Amino acid sequence: MSFAYSIPQDILFAIWFFLPAGLANCTPIFVAKIPILKNWSYPLDCYLLFRGKRLFDNHKTIRGFITGILVAIAVIFLQKYLYSKFVFIHSFVFINYETINSWIFGILSGLGALGGDATKSFFKRQKGIPSGQLWFPFDQLDYIIGGIITTVFYIPLPINLYITLTIVWFILHLISTRIGYLFRLKQSPM
Repeated sequence: MSFAYSIPQDILFAIWFFLPAGLANCTPIFVAKIPILKNWSYPLDCYLLFRGKRLFDNHKTIRGFITGILVAIAVIFLQKYLYSKFVFIHSFVFINYETINSWIFGILSGLGALGGDATKSFFKRQKGIPSGQLWFPFDQLDYIIGGIITTVFYIPLPINLYITLTIVWFILHLISTRIGYLFRLKQSPM
């Protein structure tokens, strides 16, 4: 694997590489709005308590977790297809996507993003921070850190790309949350 080190290429690569995790992270918000799936909202923590407090909350559901991982897998399959059909993508994607196992990478990406979000939710509950209340910067970094942790052993990247990825997706999260707030999908503009 050879990696170019130019800022525009690194930014494009960061968006491309982390797109499965990023979309997995926002999938539960949209899936919760689908009428046919509204009744499939069993809490991920199965109502378990730790030190008298719920592990997560009602917003972390098995439905969201499963659909998020499925979206991550689907995105990897799409990326593999696009990578094989459009050679210009090779100018900023430094990994041969034809050799990636879409199932493994998709599961790791989705699991990491949603697992990171759930882990942050656990700590919010333990600190007594209500669901939906802003906990900056952890609300913006949870899925990024989780996604990096679960994918680093499957596809290791140079540190500069992890830094770029973190900054880019942190900013994208702030923008998408603001848009979600404007469309009443999110409770807070941040």
